Amino acid sequence: MQLKWLLSHTRGYLELGMVEEAAAELERVPPSAAQHFDVRALRALVLQEKKQWAALVPLAASLAREKPDDPGWWIMWAYAVRRAESLDAAEKILLQATTNHPKEATIQFNLGCYACQRGDLVRARAYVDCAIALDKHFREAATSDPDLAPLREHEAKNKSST
Repeated sequence: MQLKWLLSHTRGYLELGMVEEAAAELERVPPSAAQHFDVRALRALVLQEKKQWAALVPLAASLAREKPDDPGWWIMWAYAVRRAESLDAAEKILLQATTNHPKEATIQFNLGCYACQRGDLVRARAYVDCAIALDKHFREAATSDPDLAPLREHEAKNKSST
């Protein structure tokens, strides 16, 4: 089967939430095409859906390095690193990503989550406010993201004591 059809089937399965079927399609990719960017990108999406963070880390890193202008690969890489390694290591990745993507709201929001989890509530608020300024949908996300619970609690406590 042609590579473009295998990749199309893989995308289709992923869109339908059929992760195992998507993974099976990728297994059919010939070894000669295994390092093709689109094949690796779909493999990364499958690993993400399967929550196979340790396996995703090197793949997402290579995708981010190959396509540094796409913030999605940086975000995926940091997300995997946070789960497989540490919050501090993930934060370093996103801080590096801000060099090319200072106005990427998801990066700013995730940096806010990381700062909040480290207990730096002032910096967390600044990052979250920046994310909201860049993309208003993060206002809603900030009200429910579990990583930001300490920030919400702190702000509620300060509001009630005034």
